[in-house]
This record gives sequence, structure tokens and C-alpha cells, in this order.
Amino acid sequence: MTDSLLAAAGLLSPTVAGKALALDYMEEEQKRQMTIKAANISLYYELEGKPYIINLIDTPGHIDFTGKVTRSLRAIDGAIVVVDAVEGVMTQTETVTRQALEERVRPLLYINKIDRLINELKLEPQAVQETLMNIIKDFNNLIEIYAEPEFRSSWKVNPALNQVVFGSARDRWGFTLDIAMKKGVKFSDIVEAYRRGKADELARDLPLHEAILEMVIRHIPNPVDAQKIRIPKIWRGDLDSPVGRAMLSCDDDGPIVMCVSNITVDPHAGVVATGRLFSGTLNEGSEVYLVGVRRRSRVQQVCIYMGPRREIVGSLSAGNIPALLGLDEARAGETISNTQDIVPFETVRYVTEPVITVAIEPKYSRDLPKLVDILRRLSIEDPNLVTHIDQESGEYLISGLGQVHIEIALTLIQKTGIEIIVSKPTIIYRENIRSAVGSFMGKSPNKHNRVFISVEPLEPEVIEKIMSGELHDELDRRIKTKILRDAGWNADDARNILSIDQHGCVLVDRTKGVQYLNEAIDYIISGFISAMDDGPLCREYVRGVKVILNHAELHSDPAHRGPAQIIPAVRQAIYAAMLSANPTLLEPIMRIEVKTPLDMVGNVIRIITGRRGQVVSLSQDAYLARIIGEIPAAETFDLAEIMRSTTSGKAFWSLSFSRWAPVPASMQKAIIAEIRTRKGLPPEPPRAEDFIVKE
Repeated sequence: MTDSLLAAAGLLSPTVAGKALALDYMEEEQKRQMTIKAANISLYYELEGKPYIINLIDTPGHIDFTGKVTRSLRAIDGAIVVVDAVEGVMTQTETVTRQALEERVRPLLYINKIDRLINELKLEPQAVQETLMNIIKDFNNLIEIYAEPEFRSSWKVNPALNQVVFGSARDRWGFTLDIAMKKGVKFSDIVEAYRRGKADELARDLPLHEAILEMVIRHIPNPVDAQKIRIPKIWRGDLDSPVGRAMLSCDDDGPIVMCVSNITVDPHAGVVATGRLFSGTLNEGSEVYLVGVRRRSRVQQVCIYMGPRREIVGSLSAGNIPALLGLDEARAGETISNTQDIVPFETVRYVTEPVITVAIEPKYSRDLPKLVDILRRLSIEDPNLVTHIDQESGEYLISGLGQVHIEIALTLIQKTGIEIIVSKPTIIYRENIRSAVGSFMGKSPNKHNRVFISVEPLEPEVIEKIMSGELHDELDRRIKTKILRDAGWNADDARNILSIDQHGCVLVDRTKGVQYLNEAIDYIISGFISAMDDGPLCREYVRGVKVILNHAELHSDPAHRGPAQIIPAVRQAIYAAMLSANPTLLEPIMRIEVKTPLDMVGNVIRIITGRRGQVVSLSQDAYLARIIGEIPAAETFDLAEIMRSTTSGKAFWSLSFSRWAPVPASMQKAIIAEIRTRKGLPPEPPRAEDFIVKE
């Protein structure tokens, strides 16, 4: 589709549009015929004699790269959701539409691959129309479910208002109903053109770019109008302040305010920070403040992206998507301004978590420094790709959202010329507790300090708010207190949050009148974070635990209550409490959606249920059945091969992260032993008695 838009703007030859995949410029994207990176480009287009600049970001469709969609949405005002005419609305359609609505980005609909309805399913014109209307109905149902009440009606797409484009991007044709009426084209003409082998005539008479760009110009709000809608949702600052008013009006003369949505690391130029400029004008040499890292920097270059190339423009005004050089410490989600006194943008909320890990090492030890540098660059460019060094085993671990995510990362490493040894992929687990326990004591190595800690399972709604980014350490205390009071916490616990970790755990202070606590509090928090990053069962991250500091006895001499004393005491008490609280292991559960011919339904159900999965729903239309189920991630490694062979390649299916669930009791001991052995630990996990300190 983007090829056609680039051809219309004179950036690509029309003869190769649809085949060049110009914005899928990575070799791996061309090879796999899929978008992996988000690609920016600015298009010039005239409609009815009036010129427009359209800033376009082409984002991936695969669920493993959904984080790039999440970050890109912060920079844009409208989204064209592309749906396959045969597959219809599927899991990823729902995911990206929900993400767009959460950012108050208006979604429009493009139903692609209509040629498949004609060539593969052999549908008659009436059946084609019915299929397309059902897709529109399903898409509007998503808006009904996920849109805020004030946008629920006005943002539903209506083909009669030219808010839906029908077409085939590969064959470069498309139309809205208005275009079809003007040119006297009916669905029967489309079907007939394919049956006569005249699809090229459709591209000549109904060029896709006209339909798409006209729909964009008429129905996606321009930055001035869009920011009035979006800023109150994505920015928690005072809207009546000078900064707030400037962003609401997209003021070129206001203070500089930019939100970074994407980071790339150029081997020659260094870090390139791309994002939306909501207010002010950025110039080469502008001095700006990075709110997240609290550092001042100077912009060395102001550019725009034109696909793989950066074009230096020197200056850009509000509403545009600059690419900035010189801000080496910027990361995705960073707020950039020329004033320090500014509330940062709301944290970008990801819809999934890493669930698969591989261990890698260079084949030749001389390549280790280069590998470390590449892993650092990959994690900067893709925050959903988590790199970690296991201190016990010395392994370099890469965790991703799925097998394709990991495969691409490994391919990018190998393309640098480094030969690497890769372990088999393993599933990421989480540690959790099922019951609350009373206070356990931890004693510092020098025996001069004591901490008393209890643990409780954390409420699911609180875990959800932490993982969505709604509840985090940087929040104002009053906001945190309100969120937790609304979740049912008592006032004292809600007011006395010491720390919230990124995996869904909370540290609460219930102490009264403890001497020297203020001087030791940072060490206590460090001990909490260390224990949550390194659970007692098998050294996996802890999820969903409320850790309560009940009391502390601290030595009067600071030399005797430093971090080397307090941190081990806190870890000891937490481990003793957790191992006494019916600890359990959580595994990632994937949502599987399958669309398959009716005669293959039984085969698909057997595949799901035969892998510890369950079928959640089953529905069907005239041509395909839709099966939605859940299946443990550990059971999906060879799923693609099995699904393909069992259904003769006729099933369309997708996986997406659903939730964490306890590992079956019958399997837990073996899985814990396998994880510990892999990490070079004794197979048997420790017991609570190993950490309990007696008075």
C-alpha cells in the first residue's frame, strides 16, 4: 500500500509500486515479505488544488513487533488499519485498534486483498459485498468496545462517508464509495476484471493512492485539531499553563515539547531520536532538556526520515516528526523540552511482555566486546527486546515477544559478521505466592541490623495498573494514593508506598518511629528490587507480590548500616517470607486465534487441546470457522509446523500474549529443577528454613 503512496508523491516508479516494498528496506523485510521496523516518510500531495504534507509511519503487522506500533502511535493523529478481506478482523486488528483508541488516534479502515475473495474463494459480487460489510461491522464493534464514550459514535467508520477504502495493494487499485460512484464502477465490474485477467485496468482507472490519501485528508484531523483531543489524554500536566496551552494549539512559537517515539543507532552518526513535536520550533543548535534522564543536550541536526534516508532540514515546526542527532542519552518515551519545569508524557503502555529467551555467546572470545556493543544497540532501538547478563552463568540472554522477534534479533547480530552460538529457546517464567504470611526477620551479615518483612499476593487490578504503566514510581504521591485507594487499599498502605517494580510488585512501609530509617531507606528499596529481580524458587522475576516492611532495628553508626549490610538482610527476610507463602511458578499463556475451512475445525481443536490448551469460543460464517483459544507458550515451539501440516496450510492463525497463569502442580517441580540446572544452580530450590533467622 505504501508503495502506491510513494509513487503518487513521485518517490517511486509506478512500474515497481506494489512489488518494491520501498519502506520495507531491510534485507530481512524483503526476504520475509513482512514489515519489521517502523519506517517514516513525508509525502506531498495536492487535493482539489490545495497542497498537503502527510507524515506517514509504516508499522509492522506481526504481533511480535507490536511494540513498534505502540511507540509510533504517540507520534501520529490517525491510523489506517489494514485488514485482509479473507482473514477479516483478527487478533492483531483488535490489538492495534485498541492501542490507537487508547492514544486517541482516529482509526480508518482499508480492506485489502479483495482479489483473494475472487481468485481463491471464487465469490460472486453479492457475496463479496456481504463479506466486506461484515468486516466493517466487526471493525465498528471494536470501536464500540474500546473507544471512549465521546468518540464511540463519531469514530465508527461509514463507507457512505468514504471512511473505508476497498482494494488490492498488490494490484495497486482501490476506491471509496464516492470514487466508485463518480467512475461508475460496481463490485461486479471488479469481479469481472479479475475473471478476464484485466486487473491492470483497475490500477489505471482506480489508483489506490487517490482513495487512501483523499480519505486521510478528509477524515484524519490535522495536528492543530488533533492535539486538542490528544494532549489531555497523553499528558498529565496543567492544560492551562503556558506549556499546556501551547500544545493544545500546536503553537510554533511556544516552548519546545517533543515526545520521542523511536530510537535508531546510526553506526556513523550515533543515536537518532525520532518523535512528535507537539509545540515550538526545533532548530539546529537548539539547547533542550531530557526530562527522563535530567540532562541538557544540544541538537546537532534536525532531519526528517524519507524511508531509509535522513534528510537534513535544519528546522521543523510543531506538528511534525523530527529526527534529531546529538541527543545520545534519549530513549523511546523520553520527553524533550527547552524548559526543565515540565511534566513528562504518559508512559507508553505495551500490550505484551517478553516470553521467550535464548542464551548466546560469541564463537570466538575476541568478539565479546563487539557482541556486548551490538546487544546494547539492539536494546536501545527496541525496548521490547530485553538483554541481560546472567551473573551466575555468565550467559548473555536475549528475551523477546515471540520466536520471530528473537529470530530477527539473531539475524541482525549475525549480519554484523560475528559468529554466535545460540541455545535452544526457553520460556520465561515468573515467581509468585498464593497466600499471605506474617513477619519474618532478616539480619545483616554483621548482626547489627534487623528488618521485619511480611508478604501478601497483590490484587490483580493493581498488577494490571503497574504493567500498563498507569502506576509507577515516578508518579506524584497523591496520584499513586488515589489509584491504590480506588483499588481497595487502606489509606495508610496507599500513602506509604516505598517502591513499585517494573514486573508488578510493591514495597509498603508500615513502620512506626524507626530510628535512622530515612538514612537506610534507599538500601531497603535496593534489597526489595534485587529480591524481585531474582526470586527464590529459580531466580526468575517475581510478579504480583506485596512486600511489607513492618519494623527495622538499625545500628546508630552509619558505617555499620551501609548497603552491604541492609540489602542482604532485606533479601533474606523476603525470601523467608515468600518461601513460607505457598510459592508458585507462573507461565505465559498465549491467546490463539485460528480461521480455518469448516472441514479442518476438528483438527485445529485437537492441536489446541492436545497441548494443554483450551478452546474459548467457536464461531463460523459461510466460508470459515473462527476458533479462539488459549495455549501455554511452552507448547508453541513447533506449533507452526504442526498447524501447517495438519490443516494442509489452509488455516490462518496468530498468537498473542494473554496472561500469566500458575504452572500445573504436577509439572512445577520438574520445571523448577530444569530452570535451576540450566542456570548452574542445584536442582532443588531452597527451603524457607534456609533463610529464617531465629532470635
